[in-house]
Amino acid sequence: MNKYGVIKNLIIFVVVFLCLASIFSLYNISSKKVERIDIQKMVQEINDEKIAKIEVVGNMLQLTLQDGSKQEMQKESSESLSQLLANLGVDNVKKGKLAIEVKNESGLSFWLNSLLPFLIPFILIVVFIWFMMRSVQGANMKAMSFGQSGARQVKFNGKDKVTFKDVAGVKEAKVELQEVVEFLKFPKKFLALGARIPRGVLLMGAPGTGKTMLAKAVAGEAEVPFFTISGSEFVEMFVGVGASRVRDLFVKAKKNSPCIIFIDEIDAVGRQRGAGLGGSHDEREQTLNQILVEMDGFDPNTNVIVMAATNRPDVLDPALLRPGRFDRRVVLDMPDINDREEILKVHSKKKPLEKEVELRRIAERTPGFSGADLANLFNEAAILAARRDKRKVSQAELIESIEKVMLGPERKSHILSDDEKKVTAVHEAGHALVSHVLPNADPVQKVSIISRGRAAGYTMSLPERERYLHKKSEYIDNLAVLLAGHTAEKLEFGEVTTGASNDLQRATELARSLVTEFAMCDSLAPRTFGDKDELVFLGRDIREQRNYSEKVAEQIDAEIDKFMREAAKTAELVIKENKAKLDAIVKILLEKETIEKEEFAAIVADKKV
Repeated sequence: MNKYGVIKNLIIFVVVFLCLASIFSLYNISSKKVERIDIQKMVQEINDEKIAKIEVVGNMLQLTLQDGSKQEMQKESSESLSQLLANLGVDNVKKGKLAIEVKNESGLSFWLNSLLPFLIPFILIVVFIWFMMRSVQGANMKAMSFGQSGARQVKFNGKDKVTFKDVAGVKEAKVELQEVVEFLKFPKKFLALGARIPRGVLLMGAPGTGKTMLAKAVAGEAEVPFFTISGSEFVEMFVGVGASRVRDLFVKAKKNSPCIIFIDEIDAVGRQRGAGLGGSHDEREQTLNQILVEMDGFDPNTNVIVMAATNRPDVLDPALLRPGRFDRRVVLDMPDINDREEILKVHSKKKPLEKEVELRRIAERTPGFSGADLANLFNEAAILAARRDKRKVSQAELIESIEKVMLGPERKSHILSDDEKKVTAVHEAGHALVSHVLPNADPVQKVSIISRGRAAGYTMSLPERERYLHKKSEYIDNLAVLLAGHTAEKLEFGEVTTGASNDLQRATELARSLVTEFAMCDSLAPRTFGDKDELVFLGRDIREQRNYSEKVAEQIDAEIDKFMREAAKTAELVIKENKAKLDAIVKILLEKETIEKEEFAAIVADKKV
């Protein structure tokens, strides 16, 4: 029993004691209303003929005066009232004028007076022992259930039911999972043809793409019990607990067949074995081994499907991915513009919108957003509208929420000096101008020198359409756009600031990828350079194994420098040829702090290329 249980029991014990004490005090509360006197005063009042009646109740004398008031006195238990009055020398004549009545004690008063002094301590001790025993019993029950799985059974009924209609986008994934629903609802149709029910379905995709929601939709469509548990809930510091929980989970699932077991973030227990640490008694490996055994031990007619979700399929153990275990692998891609529009429609159902809201425009301005990002966007817009005392969400709140989700909230307390504001304006104007002029760069949507997140200003450039393959010319122009802010500062002020540090880092990473991953340089053979291996037991620690010589390393560095110099030269040429446009952008930024797409297009309408 932990310290919190002891404190709880002590508090309960004190409360019970106070309750019993208050009950006992209420029994004698009437005594506080009657005056208690001593023997001398009683004798004096008898001699003065002030007492009209005396009632003898046990050892108590209850006196009634001539004026009707009450008094009481306690006598010795071994002495009667007549003896007491005789010993005190009370006149017999005046004693004869008294009305003396002897009453027996009531049964309740007798038993309370007799037993309460012994009964109350006994009751308190029994109550204390009972609470202590109950706490110990609870601890024993927890110890006995330590190896049981903490899987939660979810039944989707009524409003809580999730179906494929509630999951926008991911059309291919829903088609693939529709077969799983058919397996669960009509297994005999497939078994009659000799088809085997899939043992497991692995949902793979970036964070926020809707893996958990899709698993719930499968359970809702099939109308079967849904057991959900996280991969990290299996693993404990004690060896064998994870394996015991896996066994308990599959026993529960088989009792509720047909059903779905959903293991979220399975990479927590499903990572590749043989890391070299922990030996053969590594708890995570024992848990994974038990999962593999349970999935192999399914009866062919057992209608239980294991669904798992991960955004790191590259680190999973090969034994999990072989046929017979996770037979189906469903990939959830980031939503395209049409999918984003459908997702926005789903999230807008419970939110009042203004009539002028165009979800298509919001979808166009959110490339790379996942379903979770879009849900967060609508939530931020609703919060912003409530802060402005609006009853409906307008297009302005949605547009502003995009920037908040991408870059962070406005830093209104981060006030730049006039010199810093001009440097920021020149920097962002350089990015925007080069992005607009170069043919393969993304068009500019907005330019601002208002601080957001960790950036003093920002230029929002978004592609006009979804791109899945990228050409070298696109990367070359993007390199020039990244270096345009640094180049503009150098041309305008003759020196640069630290504001371009993030741009330089991103440009260097892109240039290195062009050389080592995409083979887009001419002087080196078309191959990749460097193998990235993840150290499984060190989590996300990644080391690069150099599979090339020092001479090739020098060539790689030379090619990276070449890409960077050419990009900076391109940016410098564009800025010099369009200096007047740059100055116009800077002037408006200093006045208004923000330039939208339409206004920016009007400024650079007569661009030079």
